[in-house]
Order: sequence, then structure tokens, then C-alpha cells
Amino acid sequence: MKKIPLIRPYITQEVKQAVCDVLESGHLTEGPMTQALEQAFRDYIGCGYAIAVTSCTTGLETALRAIGISPGDEVIVPDYTYPATACAVRIVGATVVIVDVDPETMLIDYDAIEGAITDRTKAVIPVSIFGNPLDYDRLNRIKERFGIIILEDAACSIGARYRGVCVGNLADISVFSLHPRKFITTGEGGIITTNNKAWAEWIQSYKHFGMGKADSRLKAQFKRIGTNYKLSDIQAAVGLVQMRHIEALLETRIRLSERYHEFLEGSPGISISRVTAGGRHSRQSFCVFVGNRDGVMTRLREQNIEVQIGTYSLSRQAAFSPSSVCRIVGDMAGSLWAFDHCLTLPLFEGLAAEDQQFVVARLLEAMEAV
Repeated sequence: MKKIPLIRPYITQEVKQAVCDVLESGHLTEGPMTQALEQAFRDYIGCGYAIAVTSCTTGLETALRAIGISPGDEVIVPDYTYPATACAVRIVGATVVIVDVDPETMLIDYDAIEGAITDRTKAVIPVSIFGNPLDYDRLNRIKERFGIIILEDAACSIGARYRGVCVGNLADISVFSLHPRKFITTGEGGIITTNNKAWAEWIQSYKHFGMGKADSRLKAQFKRIGTNYKLSDIQAAVGLVQMRHIEALLETRIRLSERYHEFLEGSPGISISRVTAGGRHSRQSFCVFVGNRDGVMTRLREQNIEVQIGTYSLSRQAAFSPSSVCRIVGDMAGSLWAFDHCLTLPLFEGLAAEDQQFVVARLLEAMEAV
């Protein structure tokens, strides 16, 4: 039986040749290819600085350190997100404050942010989940009122826009993922974007063992304790080629998503998340809400259709049980609804219309059967 995968990375002969070129160059660690990838992100997003790192998770950690988050500080995160969002906060020693999301968008509840702020709150990490842009106007009002920093977990959101501006150029600092589930991928990797020169310089130093500019004798100077979060040229070559085709890849994903909308229109028991007003969804994932999600998911997998949950409710995970360093604010009704009902359908370059029809037909059959 034919298998329909959840996602298929965009790996072409052009990508393979770029990797071979790096291997033949002999320069395998971070170098000119990684710098070219960073420049491609700066050019596409329109931000002042883009810094490649080993993953979105290490990127979030580094960004938190750059903005000065430390033990005793509180950072607000949404309950409905991959655990990495909150793990980064704990890794730097700060307190995680978990709030609910809007069940229609699966984005952080802006009222809940305001209700959770204390005199220890230094930042909020909203997640532009699955490529749905945030309401940055509302976030900026919160930022100005309370004097906090907006650090966006933009893991899924390369290509998303809000009122014509690219995600990555809207928050104080943003972090993207280049994991294989993302349509721009380097295997593992991340990109931090910001317009703050001081933060960007700190991040560049920290990811290079704390290294600063060479002195007059051309010897490296180490200004701080740092680590090695460099992205290799081998990995960067894959993402750089994909960035050359990003708008075409986005157009395909949007067209495939529109086709799912058409096939699902009027189907009882199925709803689709709402896109932020004024936003362009990058359609990193196409999600639907269904009853008995786990039962439906099992039946679809039995028919070789790879589907997945959306993501996790942090408040249901033992790692984030309430404690002196983890505070849960609210009943998480929106997050728990999304956690129990969200189903991610296959979406990738080359997904045929007949395969989408097959997915939808089997989805409807599964819903009737369970």
C-alpha cells in the first residue's frame, strides 16, 4: 500500500550538489556557506541581524541569555507548544510561567499574558505556532505597558507575515527552526533574528566560545564564558539552496492548504484553525480539529497515511508540574482542547491532488468509524 508521509524534505539535485561542493572545499565547519545562509535570512526577512545556531532550542537559550534572563526572572510561555519553548527558560535558570491559548488560533491568549505579569516578569515567548503569525500590535501594546521583551518562538514561521512584514522582523528577537519537519531545513539548526546590535554581537560571541575581536597581534580574545553553537557549512548548504526557492515553496504550501479547505468544506465534525487577521500563514503544518482524535489518527496510520498530533500541553507534562520554578496560571481550557483535538495532515512539495482527496476520504471514514 502506498504511504503518504507527513512531510518530505525538499532535497533536489541542486541541494546535493551544494553539499558535495562543500565536502570538496575542505571547509566543513561554520564558514562561508553558513554566512551566506545568514545573509539569505537577513535579505528575505529584512532584519538587521541573522545568526545561525545548532537548533531552535539552543537559539532560544542563547537569545534568553543575550537579553539578560537569569535566575529569579519570570518568562511567560503558552501552554500549547513543544516543550523546548519552556525548557530553554529553565536551562537559563529562570521561572516558567505557563498561560493558556486561544483555541481558535492556538496562539497565546493575550489577556492571559497580562494577567500573569508580575514585577519579576522580564519577557514573554509567544509562539507563532504552525506558521500562524501573532497579533504583534497587541503584543507591542503589552510590551510598552509593562516594559517586557518579546522573544518569539518562530520555529515554524519562516515566510509568515503580518500586515506585509515578515515574521522575524516584528518581535524584539525571534528564533526559527531548521529541523526536517520545517520546509526550510538544514537537518538540525536554527536562526536567531533581531535588529538589536548589542544582542547580535553578544550572540555571535557566545556561540563561538565567548570569542571577541582579535587584538592587534591577531590573537583571539575571549570576553565571556561561551559555548559552541556553530552551524556547519555542510548543513547550511542544504538550507541555502532551499532559501533560493522559498517563495515558490510557500506558494505551493498555500495552494495545497487551500485545496484541503475545498475538499473539507461542509464536512461535519471538522473545523480548521483561524488565521490571525492581517496575517499570511506560512502553512508549515495543516491542522484540523476532530473528535476522538487519537482514534482517528490510529485508523489513518493503519492505512499508511502519516498524521500527527499538533503539539503538547505543557501543563500535562511531568516536567512542568507546578513548583517554585514553574507557575501555571489559569485552567488551560483552550490549550487542552487543542491538545485533544488537533490533527496534522500530510503537506509537502509534490503532494498530488488525488493523494489529498484520498487523505480526506479516509479521514471522513475514520471519523464515522470511531
